[in-house]
Amino acid sequence: MAIQLARQLTDLTVIATASRPGSKEWAAEMGAHHVIDHSRPLAAQIELLGVGAPAFVLSTTHTERHLDQIVELIAPQGRFALIDDPAILDVMPFKRKSVSIHWELMFTRSLFQTADQNEQGRLLAEVARLVDEGRLRTTLTTKLSPISAANLKKAHALIESEATRGKVVLAGWD
Repeated sequence: MAIQLARQLTDLTVIATASRPGSKEWAAEMGAHHVIDHSRPLAAQIELLGVGAPAFVLSTTHTERHLDQIVELIAPQGRFALIDDPAILDVMPFKRKSVSIHWELMFTRSLFQTADQNEQGRLLAEVARLVDEGRLRTTLTTKLSPISAANLKKAHALIESEATRGKVVLAGWD
């Protein structure tokens, strides 16, 4: 979804990462200008693209595996955002480049009843508008039904395999 949002709402060059041919193809279908392989050194691949050091980097998963590479490839005074929960996140290597760190959790506004908590509704309405206009498409790739212990185990096994792309959904009751 981040690929699609970046393409629809910005003029940024979107670089995604994927390691399997099917995932690379899917990232390109979602709108990535370039797709690099996260199982190989990232900074070297970015350099080969000739687009310069990225000023914005978003890490959605396995941040701890790629943190050193992100530090290397991000532009000075860049912005690094993440949404996952690495066990340890040493931000000191970013100091030299004055990189700002942004952690996103969609429920922060409501959890803390921030002054701008209504902004979440506005953002979701904007996403709904983009979906209705056909500018965003679902990232649902696997639907398991009905909701049951067996299908919950299947869903967890798929996610733990690290071979999924898109979202896995459990739906419906017996």
